[in-house]
Amino acid sequence: MYRIIMMVLRLIYIAPIYMFRIWRYSKNEKAPLAEKYAYIKKVTKAANKAGRVKIHYEGLENLPKEDGFIFYPNHQGLYDVLVFLETCDRPFAFVIKKEARNIILLKQVGDALGSLAIDRGDLRQSMKVINAMSDAVKEGKNFLIFPEGTRSKKGNELLDFKGGSFKGAVKAKCPIVPCALIDSFKPFDVKSIKPVTVTLLYLKPMYYEEYKDMSTQEIATEVKSRIEKAIAEHLKE
Repeated sequence: MYRIIMMVLRLIYIAPIYMFRIWRYSKNEKAPLAEKYAYIKKVTKAANKAGRVKIHYEGLENLPKEDGFIFYPNHQGLYDVLVFLETCDRPFAFVIKKEARNIILLKQVGDALGSLAIDRGDLRQSMKVINAMSDAVKEGKNFLIFPEGTRSKKGNELLDFKGGSFKGAVKAKCPIVPCALIDSFKPFDVKSIKPVTVTLLYLKPMYYEEYKDMSTQEIATEVKSRIEKAIAEHLKE
């Protein structure tokens, strides 16, 4: 929270313009997604700089050449999506929990990018969201979903990955891109405004031919294992 306040204060002269334009984009269905994403990316970089957050990232070359894939990262906090918005040049939407849907600015960013809100307590609604994501991915849109379902609150330790979150990938037969977030909990969940570095590792994707004979829970276990291994290796360096 302290860092969010610092971001707002250091951008007070231009923050209203940023928020207004993003709000306009959230209401404008005709504006190209690439245009919306480029502006949101610009605002994200400004916010990160104002918040004294540096992002180290590796592995962008691992992303599939064609759009229509799903990011599956570990979940550490509200800051997670901002790491992707700054580092990824490929527009994407995301799936967020219903409770976070009405957080100011996050709601407008989500609407602008065509993101979806999921109710973890409503199985039928959850499946509708997963199916909607799958249909969008089939049409060439990229998505991000957190397979843990909620942030771990254990730093760089992961919770179990839920197999249900991978049903969208199986239905779309799309590439699964495991992503490892490291120290992403520090910007917003630690009471400090000291400079901080967050790391994002884009790992090699799993293509449909690799996982087509696996159950969704087997896929979840494999993706979690790859992310845990990447985090452990990075922390050793």
